[in-house]
Parts: sequence; C-alpha cells; structure tokens
Amino acid sequence: MPIPRPIPAVDVETLEKQLVDEKLLIMLRKKLQEIGFDGNACMPGQYNGLLCPSCKGGDSEEKSLSLHITEDGSAAVWTCFRAKCGWKGTTRAYADVRSTFETMSKITRIKQATRIITEESLGLEPLCNELLAYFAERMISGETLRRNAVLQKRTGNQIVIAFTYRRNGELVSCKYRDITKKFWQEADTEKIFYGLDDIKEASDIIIVEGEMDKLAMEEAGFKNCVSVPDGAPPKVSNKALPSEEEDTKYKYLWNCKDYTAKASRIILATDGDPPGQALAEELARRLGRERCWRVKWPKKNDSESFKDANEVLMYMGPDALREVIENAELYPIRGLFNFKDYFDEIDDYYHQSLGFELGVSTGWRALNELYNVVPGELTIVTGVPNSGKSEWIDALLCNINHSVGWKFALCSMENKVREHARKLLEKHIRKPFFDVRYGESVERMSVEELEQGKKWLSDSFSLIRCENDCLPSINWVLDLARIAVLRHGVNGLVIDPYNELDHQRPPNQTETEYVSQMLTKIKRFAQHHGCHVWFVAHPRQLHNWIGGPPNMYDISGSAHFINKCDNGIVIHRNRDPEAGPVDLVQVCVRKVRNKVIGTIGDAYLSYNRLWTIQANSLFRLLHIYLHCVAPISCSLLPP
Repeated sequence: MPIPRPIPAVDVETLEKQLVDEKLLIMLRKKLQEIGFDGNACMPGQYNGLLCPSCKGGDSEEKSLSLHITEDGSAAVWTCFRAKCGWKGTTRAYADVRSTFETMSKITRIKQATRIITEESLGLEPLCNELLAYFAERMISGETLRRNAVLQKRTGNQIVIAFTYRRNGELVSCKYRDITKKFWQEADTEKIFYGLDDIKEASDIIIVEGEMDKLAMEEAGFKNCVSVPDGAPPKVSNKALPSEEEDTKYKYLWNCKDYTAKASRIILATDGDPPGQALAEELARRLGRERCWRVKWPKKNDSESFKDANEVLMYMGPDALREVIENAELYPIRGLFNFKDYFDEIDDYYHQSLGFELGVSTGWRALNELYNVVPGELTIVTGVPNSGKSEWIDALLCNINHSVGWKFALCSMENKVREHARKLLEKHIRKPFFDVRYGESVERMSVEELEQGKKWLSDSFSLIRCENDCLPSINWVLDLARIAVLRHGVNGLVIDPYNELDHQRPPNQTETEYVSQMLTKIKRFAQHHGCHVWFVAHPRQLHNWIGGPPNMYDISGSAHFINKCDNGIVIHRNRDPEAGPVDLVQVCVRKVRNKVIGTIGDAYLSYNRLWTIQANSLFRLLHIYLHCVAPISCSLLPP
C-alpha cells in the first residue's frame, strides 16, 4: 500500500475547532510506542521532529524524522530525511495488514531465520589431524583456525570442513566444504558475513570472496576481514538493482548494514577472475563506490595473475599479501587519477564488456546518430513553454524502460501525480486514459490494462515529491535520489523544472556561481551512482521572438547550463500551420560531449496527442522540405 501523502498543516484556528477522538489517539500513541516513538510528545495535526528509531539520527543524533498525526488522532505517517536512512511508514489506531508498518513487520518476520542452531545440534567437532594438515599446506595456522572456530562434521563416510558463521559469538549459520570443493549451507538460517564480529568496530574493512581467503588475510595480519557467504555471480547483472526485500542474492549486505555503515573505507579483495570482478561491482553499487577500494593481485607469470588471497599467501607469503592490501586502489569514480589505475577498465571498455558503453538508444531511429543515453551523464533539456519538453522526456523514459528495463526517479514538480501517471500509462499501453477529445476513435484502456499499467508504474518509477508548502532544494532532491538508487536500483533521474527548486543562496554568491555549484552537485551525483540525469530548464523571456527554437544560452540563470552539461537538447514545436504540420516536434541536439554516443544536429518527430511521440515518416519530412521549412540533412531521415 502506498504511503499516504502527509496532510498539510492547518492553522491554529482550525485545529481548535477540530475534535480529536481521544480513544483513537490513545490507541495510536500506544502503537507508536511499540514502534519506538515517544507518542506522548506528538500532537495531532502537527509535524513533529523526532529522533529516528531506525538510524538514531546518526553520529550527530539529529532529529531527522518528521512524524505527522492526523487531526482526529486516528493515523500517523513518518519519514526520516537522513540521506543514509530514509525510513518511512504509516500506522493507524486500528492497524491491520494494510498498515505500512504492520506489513513491513510481517514481511520481516516471515523472512527472518527462525531456526536456532548450536554446535551440538549440528554435530560439529574439533578438526582432525588430517584437516589440520590440509590447512597447514594452505599456510593457515591452527591458532587462526581456533580463533575463527573452524570445525568439522561427519556426514556419511566422509568428514567435511565446517565454517561457523557467528554474530556476537553466537552461532547463526554454518557452511560446509568437502574434499571435492563442494559447498553447502545449513537451511533456514540467516545470511551474514563470515567473520562478522571482526568488523564490529572497524573503520576499515576487507571483503573477500571465500572463507579460505578470510583466514589467509588473518595470516597476513588483517583480522578486520569478512567473506561473503554465497560466492560470486557469473557476471554483473544487466537488470536494475532490486529493492531490499527482493535483493535475496545479497541479503547478507542488508542483514549486516549496521556493521558496514560504520566503515569509512571498504577494500574489495574479491577474486581476480570475471565473476570476482562482477562481485566487486555488485558490492560497490550497494555499499557506495565513494568509500570502496579495490586490490590488484600480483602477476603469476606473463599471462596470468594470482586469483585470490589464499593463492598469494601460499606462493608468495604473508608479506606479499600484506603489500597487496596496503597498495589497494580507489574504486573508480570520476575524478583525478593516473591512467594506469584504469588500464583494466580501458580494456573492458575496448571490448565493451561493462555494458552501455555506446549508450542506450532513445527508441527513435531519427535520433540514433545524434543522441544516446549513457549512465552517469547530465542532459539539460530546454524549450519555450508548451513545446513538449516533459512529454518528450516521458516518452524517452518509456522507450528506454521497454528496451533495457531501466528504472527512474521522477522529481516532476509541475505535474500532479495522477496526471503524470495518466501520461505515462498512455505511452506504455498506447491507449487513451479517458474517452475525451484527444482520444479520437481509439478505444479507452480497459480496467485490466489499467491494473497491469499500475504495476508497471510501481515497478519502474520512484517519485520524489515535497508535499510541504515549501520548495525543495537540490540537496534534498539528490539525497532522496541517492536513496532511490540504493534501494530501488534506479538508473535515471528527472528533475523538472529548474525554476520549481528552492534557490536560496548566500548574499555574497552570484546566480552564476550558484548555478555552477548546483550543476556540479548534480554531475557528481550522476557520476558516483552511474545514474543519468535529465534536468529541465526554461529559457528566459525571449524578446522579438519569431517562432524559432531557442538556444541553450537562452536558459534563464546562467550560461553554465550549456557549459557544464554533457548533453544539451532543445525541444521545439512548429506553431504555424502555413509553415508545416503543427504536430512536428523538432529535437535540436545542441551539445554532445561524448562523440561516441552522438553529435550536434536536428531530428524531427511527430507528436501523437493520443499516446506518444514517434519518428516522423519520410513522406512528412519531404513534405516539410518542399514547403520551405529549414532543409533537413538526409542523414537524419529515419530508415
């Protein structure tokens, strides 16, 4: 159930006339007390600033959570605005399964491990001499094995190694390895890191791919190391990052987030093979690339490198392994680095093994040679009012979602939610939402199609909206967008438009300086999170305008809009019936920083009011040409 929008604060005079249901209020406050709020400190009809029960306000213990109780005392809704938390929910006096909090708790209870295990119940016993000798061959000492509670288990006619997973010293799970390197784990137990207690208070942590590598790290002097429980994926997923509830493959990250959240530096020492590199990328996306480092395993010979920590320990010794960790490199984030730090990435780029190196197609053949969408870039979109900027972006998002499955965060402040939903649904289903004028003779979408479309909306889009009577700042938008990337795996962000943001600035800062600083923040967000940003900015009032498209320097505020963006696009519509079709959409690509994905030029699309924008036909383009509209290069004609 979606979280209800917070009810705007009413004036004191109205509150005095409002009758609070004391019985409901008492029940609600009891519910809030169970969740962790001080219910007695919250007044109905007001926004209450509280310490978040989930994140405790971070190190500064800031009161970052806003809780609102309805005027009649029957329900409460809350949101934590700390960038590292974002917890939100709602509950009612008569809470049932529809309550966000109750539903959340129910899901958590279902997914939580209910099985309690002990060494005795699993039949674990100390390692025999044969297994101690096996570990000794791999340079793992008996002391390290004892400290990490590595045991054995007799199963059938064989003895297997038992790696015990513990939290606060208590056994949580157990993973087994037999002589053939076959692994299996105890069923119905919680997924956590191996060696979790070793990073409880660590500011620097090391993450490796296997339990043997964790033990090897300890032999090199690094106890602040953990191993993932499930190994590495075969390759980086080309699907959007799932939500916390659906991210089952990496559930251990969510279960251990209280430990990893305290770390300022995370060294990813995964295996050097492609699956290990894929694991490092998946971990970095979830943990935050800005605090991740990576290791480079030393060369074994001219063509091969050592695969992992245990190999380095066995063949080169603990000093060499220690040197590898001490020479860990920053995980790639756009900034100032030496080219040698990127040779591996340059090779991957050459072989196009990272994904989307050449950009994602817009879905319109007429635009393929001019503009493609690359993760981590900023596109500024402008045009005179009512030229179709927002419609074009909506159609673009639908095309990209249909072709590659990207998800998006929408900060569209000029659209009501229901109106924006209608526009997106019409483009997705390709049928009108209503039987009204623009619907022409096309049948309206059915209830079944509407329900399917609503699920598509829920799966594909996150909304960033400020429901208070104040304008959102760019920092507020980017903080929530960062949470959307981490929680929902969004690949694109739309901010529409610039003039609906709060642009308060210090008295000694000019508008040009402010715009430059704002665009830098947006670009850093895009680069750090691999998220493409579309930013809509209106042009200033055009004097002596004769109907042509504006240019990027006409944007109100600063020339930095075109100077600092990666791509600059002007959307324009013909308004003179004598000059050509009035449904013509002119897409003017005025800046493309990356020549791999496009170039400057114009493309023409036709606007179908019924549902979408589509590539113009050759016939219509020739019609425009013959009627003396500005000539169009044949290279732009759709095939």
